Amino acid sequence: MTTKSGSVKWFDSNKGFGFIADDEGGNDILLHANVLRNFGHSSVVEGTRIEVEVTQSQRGLQAVEITTLNIPEVDINTALRGIAELGIDFAALDTSGPLTPARVKWFDKVKGFGFVNVFESSEDVFVHMEVLRAYGMSELVQGEAICVRTAAGPRGKMAVEVRAWDFAGANA
Repeated sequence: MTTKSGSVKWFDSNKGFGFIADDEGGNDILLHANVLRNFGHSSVVEGTRIEVEVTQSQRGLQAVEITTLNIPEVDINTALRGIAELGIDFAALDTSGPLTPARVKWFDKVKGFGFVNVFESSEDVFVHMEVLRAYGMSELVQGEAICVRTAAGPRGKMAVEVRAWDFAGANA
């Protein structure tokens, strides 16, 4: 096997695959959803830096294992830029709460939002697409376990940070 690095060109969770643009200028590298799941993620946003072990298949290079995945640094103002249209003053939000485990109730990529439930609470937590993108995710899947940092919004709790389930344990 060979190690290759590049950036995620696109990834579609519904299709179950995407492609990585090779830093060396070669053909794109197929990234299957199972490889991403084995690394603890269900989706990844375009432009994310990634290093993978690849194998040659009949159709070209295919990632078989992710060795590193570097989500761009997050600026909270960028992460929450899309919520201003909802009438939320993100400068007034307290974003210092802990990351807590949650499960995705539903998420609609077309609408650009969804809801999660923090474990041991029945209260819905609003999740906006811009927050997901800022933390390297392109969508959420119903029933998926994630970690969220929440803040009080005008209509209830909202996610101000969304991370893959494995993130909290790896960064504790």
